[in-house]
Order: sequence, then C-alpha cells, then structure tokens
Amino acid sequence: MSQWRTRLIGLLLASIVPFAVLGADAAKPKPPEQPTSGPGGSGDYKHGKVRKTRVGRGGKKVWILEPDDPKPEKAPVIIFLHGWGVWNPIVYEQWSAHLVRRGNVVIHPKYQATVATLPSKMTPNAIAGIKLALAELKKKGRVEPDETKVAVVGHSLGGVLAANVAAMAATEDLPQPRAVMCLQPGDPRHARFGKKLGKVDLEIKTIIRDYSTIPKGTLMIVTVADADPVVGDATAKLIWNGIGHLPAKDRDYITFRSDDHGKPKLRAHHSVPAAPRKRSVVDWTKAGTDAYDYYGTWKLLDALTDAAFCGNPNCEEADCRGTNRKHALGNTPEQRHMGKWTDGTPVKELKVLEK
Repeated sequence: MSQWRTRLIGLLLASIVPFAVLGADAAKPKPPEQPTSGPGGSGDYKHGKVRKTRVGRGGKKVWILEPDDPKPEKAPVIIFLHGWGVWNPIVYEQWSAHLVRRGNVVIHPKYQATVATLPSKMTPNAIAGIKLALAELKKKGRVEPDETKVAVVGHSLGGVLAANVAAMAATEDLPQPRAVMCLQPGDPRHARFGKKLGKVDLEIKTIIRDYSTIPKGTLMIVTVADADPVVGDATAKLIWNGIGHLPAKDRDYITFRSDDHGKPKLRAHHSVPAAPRKRSVVDWTKAGTDAYDYYGTWKLLDALTDAAFCGNPNCEEADCRGTNRKHALGNTPEQRHMGKWTDGTPVKELKVLEK
C-alpha cells in the first residue's frame, strides 16, 4: 500500500472514531432531572423571587436571602455554613434559591475574613454573623424570622460549625435549631486535608465540641461520600459518636454512593452539596445540580426541616409537610431513593448506617 493511501486511511479513521464515541455517549442514559413534587422537587415553590442583602464586615459578614413575590410576613430560618474558603453564596446558589422559594429565610455567615482566618475564630465568627442577621431581619421591611423554626446545615468545615452552633445555641442566646445537617464535615485536625496542613507550621487544632448539649428532640443527619478525597469520614464519625444521646429514630448517618451507569457519571466527591448556577464559577465543584442535589441534599434537608418544624413525629395530616419525615429519616425506601436514570435503572441508593 502506498504511503499516501496509508495516511488517507489514518485520517479517515481519526475522523470516524470520535463520532463513534460521541454516538455511544449519546446513547447512554442520562441522570434524573429535578422532580416536580415532593421534597427536593419544584412543586412546593411558593415565591418567585429571592431578595439578597448582606451586612457586617470581615469574618462577621453575613448574606441574608429572603423570599419575595409574594413577600411573607414571617418565615422559618435556615442557617447555611459554607466550606473552607468558599464563603460566597454563589457556590450554593441554586440550593439556596430552592430553600428560599419554598418559603424559608436563608442566612449565610461568612465566618472567615480570609482563608488565613484561624479555625479557632470560625465558630465565634459564625455565631456573631447569625446574631447580626437575626437582628437585621427584625427591622421594619424585612421578613420576620420565626425563631421557633430554625435549622442549620453546613458543608465541609461548615458541617462541623453546624454541629457547634446546635451545641452552643443555649449558652450563646441563639434560637435552638430543631434540625441539623452536617454534610461531609471536615475538622481541621482530623480531616484528610488537615493531616496535610499539619506538616507545616499552622494552628491545626480540632474545633470539635461536646455535642451532648444538643437537646433531645433535635433531628440530625450526618453524611459522607464514597469518593471524597478531601475529608474522608473521620470527622463525620466523631460527630456521629458525639450525638449518641439522641434517639436513634431522630438521627441518621448516610453515605452518598457513586454511580457510573450513564453519562455524565455521578461521582460522589467532596463537592456534592455545591450548586453554582454556572459550572465555571467555582472550578473545583465540576458541578451545577444533579441527582445528588434533587434526591440527596435538597430532599434530605427539605424533609428534615418539614418534620422538625411540624414538631409531631407521628403527623398524618395530608396537608402537613411533617408527613415528609420518611424522606429524611428511618432508612426508608423514600429516604434512600435517588431517582432513576432515563432508561429506568434506579440510581444507586443512599446507604444508611444500620444502628
């Protein structure tokens, strides 16, 4: 075969193979979209707009997101604590908007003046930011915070702070959170990144608190992810072991599992809770929203707060969101369910620790 014919065949193969690969990818099932009903779904949206303001400075700065269109007089409060160094709410923007449009006020404390803020300052900063936001919300023209219905959720280092806030609420004169969710929590000393930082001369001390002060009646979830190289599960286990006084029915330890059945693959990495509107906003997330949001973090928090704010663990009223408890707790099919790929195959279920 002549040299020019060999080159021509090579060029043809090079042009055909990518199209074949693209065709194969196009034939793969897609992940599930956001459901139109139930916790995590779009069917419960009562408000068309999110009003966003910020107050404070440095590590005590706080963003406040209020429901609008229509504007309610009063609303439950969800305190949202970010991961280390990702304090801008745009990292979690779509999740925050989902919470607000359901009828909640969302408070985003910054708690870090810079990435160099020492861990020992973070819990006090978060508490100061929360107090500042609650005071601001009590001013004329704002949505009044319903301090009988407060929840706190945190991601990564913010997951530890969420537990800290719940444990310290009484002594810090904060409204007691009735629901707590610690997503892939990472303590500076015990998480994988902390072990690496410990090799240099930094203040790497634990910020884990005594969680026995979290009152019984609090509903609580701790999560990890099976492909998380950043924090692993060491901190999550410490928090979980610290809340053993809470009744088993009111707490769960949950693992997000990776699933490569379709395209794109679902990878349960450290940024599972991130939900930026644009993928380019924060490169490390490599995500907008997916099944981990709709059927995972969003569903779990929606149902957990619905149950906590109802206050009746045996609620059976058809129009009461408290009936959503089974979507958050109890190792139920509803809690574990992660939706289905477009070919009907179920996404790998959440794994709930057997108590």
